Amino acid sequence: MPRLRQPNIDAAQWQVNGAGLGRPDLTQADNQVFASHVFGMDVQRQRLPKDVFKRLQATLEEGVPLDPALADQVAQAMKEWALEKGATHYTHWFQPLTGMTAEKHDSFYAPDGDGDALPEFSGKELIQGEPDASSFPTGGIRATFEARGYTAWDPTSPAFILENPNGAVLCIPTAFVSWTGEALDHKIPLLRSMSALSTSAIRALRLLGDETPRGVFTTVGAEQEYFLIDEQYFYERPDLINTGRTLFGAKPPKGHELDEHYFGSIPERVLACMLEVERELAQLGVPIKTRHNEVAPAQYEVAPVFENSNVGSDHQQLTMQMLQNTARRYGLVCLLHEKPFAGVNGSGKHNNWSIVTDAGGNLLDPGDTPHENVMFLFFCTAVIAGVDKHQALLRASVANAGQDHRLGANEAPPAIISIFLGAELERVFAAIEAGEEGQESEQSFLRMGTPVLPRLPMHGGDRNRTSPFAFTGNKFEFRALGSSHSLGLPNTVLNTIAAEAIDMLSDRVEQGLRGGKSVEDAVVEVVREVWTEHKRVVFDGDNYSEEWEQEAARRGLENLRSTPDALPWLINEQTVQAFSRYEVLSERELEARYEVFLEQYFVKLNIEAETAASMARTMLLPAAVRHLASLRAAHLPTLAEETEALVNELADRIRALEHANLDPGLEEMDLARYMRDTVYPAMTAVRETADRLEGIVADDLWPLPKYEEMLFIK
Repeated sequence: MPRLRQPNIDAAQWQVNGAGLGRPDLTQADNQVFASHVFGMDVQRQRLPKDVFKRLQATLEEGVPLDPALADQVAQAMKEWALEKGATHYTHWFQPLTGMTAEKHDSFYAPDGDGDALPEFSGKELIQGEPDASSFPTGGIRATFEARGYTAWDPTSPAFILENPNGAVLCIPTAFVSWTGEALDHKIPLLRSMSALSTSAIRALRLLGDETPRGVFTTVGAEQEYFLIDEQYFYERPDLINTGRTLFGAKPPKGHELDEHYFGSIPERVLACMLEVERELAQLGVPIKTRHNEVAPAQYEVAPVFENSNVGSDHQQLTMQMLQNTARRYGLVCLLHEKPFAGVNGSGKHNNWSIVTDAGGNLLDPGDTPHENVMFLFFCTAVIAGVDKHQALLRASVANAGQDHRLGANEAPPAIISIFLGAELERVFAAIEAGEEGQESEQSFLRMGTPVLPRLPMHGGDRNRTSPFAFTGNKFEFRALGSSHSLGLPNTVLNTIAAEAIDMLSDRVEQGLRGGKSVEDAVVEVVREVWTEHKRVVFDGDNYSEEWEQEAARRGLENLRSTPDALPWLINEQTVQAFSRYEVLSERELEARYEVFLEQYFVKLNIEAETAASMARTMLLPAAVRHLASLRAAHLPTLAEETEALVNELADRIRALEHANLDPGLEEMDLARYMRDTVYPAMTAVRETADRLEGIVADDLWPLPKYEEMLFIK
């Protein structure tokens, strides 16, 4: 189809969505919609008998086994609430190893034998479902003919209603397990890791003299980056449809060199879409706090308030789903690929992670005097030790094909995992290592140079946007996650390695206490020892520089540039030992994940390569040939010669890619490396020639929307 300017004009038009928000009076209680579609604690308190409500809360808070009779009463109340919300069906909503969510809808209604239908929903149906386990990635845990698997109600994450223009469905967050008991999802390991960390942290708190907390959990708040482009362009691009990223596209004359898009004024259509996304998420109890333009044109970010890691992970999946669903109502498509546009800033998902107690304390809050805060020093040191020991595993937890285009590209953290603490905390640890007393830093203020503006308090250290794991006040920010990632595995890893490190420090503190030391002296001694052993992972400089790569190598830090480099650390001996010890993932469950993620890597690259070959042969090469014919017909030999050379080069490179795409007869890691080392370079070569042709072929002949259209027409 020849390129015309009319699609650009159409894409630039936008009529206000008649089904949009309007402007409700937010001083009226009825217009406050937060969690209105959630079967949360307030709804449970209203609808459940008092004794049932108390027993359910005991199940949630203390791990008391769930009584089947209790489940029946909860199911009855949940059904009645869902029917009032217009739900005709329910589903066990779970998170298989695809990285997305899955659901099978069952009707509440069943024939009553008298020609009518009555709604039914039992405790058994609430607690357990049975999807086909063979049709989801299992990594060999289940054979194709072994189909049985179970979904199990997770009462710690509240049920919710998803609306549709023609109805609604009750979604019950669940875990997904095989018939033989292995975890087939991201939720089960996350819950196990939270339990393991709680046990280790409570032990440590008791050693440190804090008897109040009964439980410890981790919190997470994920900053989701994404692109919005007009759907006109999306459906004209087979690469976007099939792979989520553009496999071709010349660099536009203007990108984000002027730095005017970041935090800029949000385009009207985009803001309208954002407002509706936020309203939808508010109804589902997702506490969105921040929205803004990101660095690249057409790139944006949304971020929630911190929540329990399990609930926050569920909410992050809902956020991605709502962004994609709602965008379509505004003639937009939401792209969650890590690198949808070459040469343009990619999309990540900063994972803000902290450790808190059920008494409300944040164990990673340094307070005003971190050098005197023994509890903070203990837990912060444990995190440093865990990240250093398992740096490669952390890198593996965020590895996928999309990430290989983004990590280390001066737009995201490098593939080397390191920690940024900030100047003040580094001074504290340096003083402890030297055996000196730490000193309280005097509060500094920024003076703005005019009495009209207030003095602003300065933080103890600057931020470092190049660090993959940065301390940011009372939390660590794991910045290496990709835009499409589930939060499940990275937070499972963080929780598990933190639990292991906390126990290691606790063992040493106990040894000091047996030797007659006070708690404070024992902790300071252990902090000094562990800091000295693991400080190599702390770096406050430019993580993008070549000098850091060389320095990191001297320090013995891993530089895992690609997914095939990183994934073996999922089944490394020290990973298996840690995850088995804390009963988070068995060796078989780890091996299954390794196989699943490895297969996803080479299958995705294969889809990209075959899509690229098809587009190049059937769309781009014919356009270039027609342009060449027109140059010859116009008797322009110099231009024709230039174009002919590129056409021949493109044809040769297409044939090379098609040959590379043939089955090489390899499996598993050998196939993954073949895709990385042979197929991907062949695909890149085709793109390089095609993108040069895009710059010289007549615009009305080029069959694909260009970057300057997709990124800048809003």
